[in-house]
Amino acid sequence: MVEALKVALAGLGTVGAGVVKLLDENRELIERRAGRPIEIVAVSARDRSRDRGVDLARFAWEDDPAALAARNDVDCIAELIGGSDGMALALARDTLSAGKSFVTANKAMIAHHGLALAEAAEKAQVALKYEAAVAGGIPVIKGLREGAAANEITCVYGILNGTCNYILTEMEAKGSDFDAVLAEAQRLGYAEADPTFDIDGIDAAHKLAILASLAFGTRLDFDAVATTGVRLVTAEDIAEARALDFRVRLVGIAEANASGLFQRVHPCLVPRSHPLAHVAGSLNAVVAEGNFVGRLFFEGAGAGEGPTASAVVADLIDVARGEYGPAFAMPFDRLSESGPIDTGDRRGRAYLRFSVHDRPGVLAEITAAMRDANVSIESMIQRGGAEPSEDSDDVVSLIMVTHEGPERCVADALERLKGAQSLAGEPMWMHILDL
Repeated sequence: MVEALKVALAGLGTVGAGVVKLLDENRELIERRAGRPIEIVAVSARDRSRDRGVDLARFAWEDDPAALAARNDVDCIAELIGGSDGMALALARDTLSAGKSFVTANKAMIAHHGLALAEAAEKAQVALKYEAAVAGGIPVIKGLREGAAANEITCVYGILNGTCNYILTEMEAKGSDFDAVLAEAQRLGYAEADPTFDIDGIDAAHKLAILASLAFGTRLDFDAVATTGVRLVTAEDIAEARALDFRVRLVGIAEANASGLFQRVHPCLVPRSHPLAHVAGSLNAVVAEGNFVGRLFFEGAGAGEGPTASAVVADLIDVARGEYGPAFAMPFDRLSESGPIDTGDRRGRAYLRFSVHDRPGVLAEITAAMRDANVSIESMIQRGGAEPSEDSDDVVSLIMVTHEGPERCVADALERLKGAQSLAGEPMWMHILDL
């Protein structure tokens, strides 16, 4: 009889309960694929009395998750608590120090502390696995770390947050404004009561930093991710994008070259001909470009009980097989330092929306700023308003699409317009995806 992999589970929310259900329902199949049984022996959560829809009486219960790492009958801990620091981080450190493997769905912790944890895992000769931390049930971590291991990855990018993607595609389908769709997403459970991490792009930035390190063999640098969320995207932007044959998506993009590492999360206009334009609802998608394999496209559910539990158990199967390997595809001491790239030289096209007072001279002021900053305008549309007048308080939209050029020129133009009396609000700048 082959000895079972004995697992402790920290955190019994939706995903934790899903892991228990999956191991129960697919037990025989999982054992055949892992080469030995995988058994939960102990669990920890805040509330013993809560009904989670699974039988927990068969497992030992620890009120303090830290006690799981000290148990002699535990080989591996699966952490589903969440949070970049605190209890989850302490448990990770204690687990690896105790010479036990560690599986997590915690992207914030990996983005902030993944390097130190990877080093600790290597020293202890145990596994650090985090497939569920990025894009839920999509096997993108395994795809990059194993399937594309022989390739030089030139860029990795994608839709990394299901909440934002749901909001943007609902705005497109219904013509509704952001606030109304967000409220509906919260009612349906697609968005948290406090959606800040999602709609401000922080969640996507955590995932992008992890993907960048894995794809390029660089040390994690979450602080270098330039991050803009979707709060300022309007129904008008969605409609204008459609008229221009684009769709609006929150896209995380990472590229590495001799100059350094570029990482950005930002709303983008995505051409309808691009696969990312057709990723709808709460789905996630990741694209990686390899120098021999070409374009790899991963799409699927980025969150939820079933998909995330699937990724956690896939990591447990790897641990059961003894498939450890370095957490970021190469040994810790081979990961390179790579400073952030100055994005000013990055070339591309831009979508700009100005909310302006409907008065004479407004257009001349804005186009003069563009001219002086060497921004070439490809097309321009003005919406709303009757004939402008000097005392008009009407606010109308002026939409511009630029020709390809350095990003610093657009930034310079917008800086020149700061405080301009013509503007009734902050301009909206979205990059046009050209990958």
